[in-house]
Amino acid sequence: QVQLVESGGGLVQAGGSLTLSCAASGRIFSINAMGWYRQAPGKQRELVAATISGGPTNYADSVKGRFTISRDNAKKTVVLQMNSLKPEDTGVYYCHADLALATMGGSYEYWGQGTQVTVSS
Repeated sequence: QVQLVESGGGLVQAGGSLTLSCAASGRIFSINAMGWYRQAPGKQRELVAATISGGPTNYADSVKGRFTISRDNAKKTVVLQMNSLKPEDTGVYYCHADLALATMGGSYEYWGQGTQVTVSS
């Protein structure tokens, strides 16, 4: 059973910073991609940032220059450093992973439970 454990959400003032962390556990053969999505009330879930193994790092246009994503393969952890936060960054942030499992012969997508980020004006 694969689990994605998220931490680091909270309440900050505009212009402040937060760091989100997501750790994957389970019988994981390899990591194809890991990243973060977010969802505000009444809006569709959207990509924030993602890392693709052997490929590029992708950021939403709205967070470029403010957020930085990094991955530690040994710890199976992805970290999102969020700086210069704005009220429009408020939402539930979800860790996402595309993983190859040793016993399943394929790749599968997993989601964390979500962590709340609130930015006050």
